[in-house]
Amino acid sequence: MDKKPEKLVPEVRFKGFTDDWEQRKLSSIAHQTFGGGTPSKSNKQFWNGDFPWIQSSDLAEDTIRGVHPNKFITQNALQISAAKKIPKNSIAIVSRVGVGKVALIPFNYSTSQDFLSLSGLKINSQFATYSIHKIMKKTASQLQGTSIKGITKKDILNKAIIFPISGKEQVHISSLLKYVDYIISLQQRKLEFLKEIKKGLLQKMFADKSKFPILRFEGFHNEWEQRKLKNVYQKIGNAFVGTASPYYVDAGHFYLESNNIKNGQINRNHEVFINNSFYQKQSNKLLHTGDLVMVQSGHVGDTAVITQEYNNSAAHALIMFRNPKDKFLSDYLNFYFQNTSAKNKINVLAIGNTIRHVLASDMSRFSVYFPNKDERKYISNLLLKLQYTITLQQSKISQLTILKKYLLQKLFI
Repeated sequence: MDKKPEKLVPEVRFKGFTDDWEQRKLSSIAHQTFGGGTPSKSNKQFWNGDFPWIQSSDLAEDTIRGVHPNKFITQNALQISAAKKIPKNSIAIVSRVGVGKVALIPFNYSTSQDFLSLSGLKINSQFATYSIHKIMKKTASQLQGTSIKGITKKDILNKAIIFPISGKEQVHISSLLKYVDYIISLQQRKLEFLKEIKKGLLQKMFADKSKFPILRFEGFHNEWEQRKLKNVYQKIGNAFVGTASPYYVDAGHFYLESNNIKNGQINRNHEVFINNSFYQKQSNKLLHTGDLVMVQSGHVGDTAVITQEYNNSAAHALIMFRNPKDKFLSDYLNFYFQNTSAKNKINVLAIGNTIRHVLASDMSRFSVYFPNKDERKYISNLLLKLQYTITLQQSKISQLTILKKYLLQKLFI
């Protein structure tokens, strides 16, 4: 007896929908397809018009929520160049540089030659966009590590899309994902707003040669004092700078490196561990809670404060500022080194033609303007609270992104 074919249904469905899903090629769900083209950039009659011309960089990597054109062409370009007028509510699919990017375009547009656009869809356009997004992300992951730079129009149109026969089910699925995307977008705007606030405070809350900051807490009026870093830390010097790879192990003592220092914080995006014997040899250079570390070469000048989690850590190729003379020094300096003025001063000190680096001896003589202890505490606490809020916001966006990924996996076949 022949085995019945397996039903095409997703793992998770909305209540009330029981019909099978249908599988068809992308070529069969679009009434029209459009390629793209780039008008001659030397012809001024083609550019600075009012018709959107989209390139891959105008689409975000991780979202299909929209597109923000940065270039516009003229009607003349549409008539006599390779650019084509594509009707609104078409799906733009990146086929070369940036494979995996997909967007539903709500306005008439044109594209570079790196796109294939599908128009006049026979299924819900928003559902189709999410489904194609999932298909192209999988394609992009398969292309990674190969010499292939893109995917042909024929191969895209031969891709199979599986969709519910019920138009209502298509709308339910796409509406849920559109809402999640909307929430992610709002949270990302909030994150950018918080980062702008932090950037503004970093530029205005630290004094320069005038000895007074632009923005100040009420009740503080005295001019700031210039001091060298060697006068506020008991020890400033290099962490281990030799080859450490022979001592790497799969599990052991976490080894703090420059890759772990970014945006004023320590991250574990890249982890290296060293064996106990090598760790013990660095016992006189271990970092403790409240110390400050600075990246010495590469992205010179990035700093982070050693928290309780990293107490007694060994470090590699970092400048270590150890044993601060009061509690809020390292937090204060960590934020100070994130402002533009401080970064420029460090760049002046950096040496080397290929890999720029800064010397611990130069940083020991590095001068900073300090307020009194109480004002330093106020500044540090404000910026710490703001940074904590930014971190929470980033975590919220990560959780929403994971939710979206889960829904794409469970609601689609």
